[in-house]
Amino acid sequence: MIDLSHITLTYPDGGEGRLVAVDDVDLSIAGGETVGISGPSGSGKSSLLAVASTLVLPDRGSVRIGDVEATTLDLRGRARLRRERIGIVFQQANLLPSLTTLEQLLVMGELTVGRRRRRSRIDTRIRAVELLEAVGLDGHLDSLPAELSGGQRQRVNVARALMNEPALLVVDEPTSALDRQRGAQLVELVVELTRQYRTATMLVTHDPGVMARMDTTYWMVDGRLAPTRDPSGPNDRDDHAPIERTRTG
Repeated sequence: MIDLSHITLTYPDGGEGRLVAVDDVDLSIAGGETVGISGPSGSGKSSLLAVASTLVLPDRGSVRIGDVEATTLDLRGRARLRRERIGIVFQQANLLPSLTTLEQLLVMGELTVGRRRRRSRIDTRIRAVELLEAVGLDGHLDSLPAELSGGQRQRVNVARALMNEPALLVVDEPTSALDRQRGAQLVELVVELTRQYRTATMLVTHDPGVMARMDTTYWMVDGRLAPTRDPSGPNDRDDHAPIERTRTG
């Protein structure tokens, strides 16, 4: 699970003030739950993902992943936490071109050290094959990325993110490079695997169809987060209204 409490993140605005990207956000996601976040461009969604992924430290607030308070960790500690407890699915698959589908996952299995003992190579291979079967790629274990379709590469991306049994899965616009049918199939896969592996999934998207498949949905604007009644859009908000970022300082 992940628990974000009173998260505030600001950036320099080029002068003496600062731009507020995330404004006092609270968000909790339990294991097995999918949470979708949407909102206008520049509303703070990517900044919130960066904080949840421990890629960026907030100015204020708590980021608790499982039983670990991430804001108390140094740079090395946060990198280790990401390897062991966080899976990240980027917009682009970013697969290593010289590695086969199976090898993409086996490499991830070699990165887990410390708190959890590294699996044996046999167990690592079993886990990798199991995940590739779950995403429908058991017939492509020896395929290179260039031999896969865009949808297949994204499926490898999802399987790789789940390789080390993460407590948190962070998904950034997973369908942006896919057609509607393949995008819908990928989202169904993410939802199914979230429940199967009891991972807390935090997903950012502009696609109303994706939002409709989430357990809980939020609308983000001006760095603030609010639950939505209708996953296809905001609550009594104008999606086309101009966005003004808050200044401090």
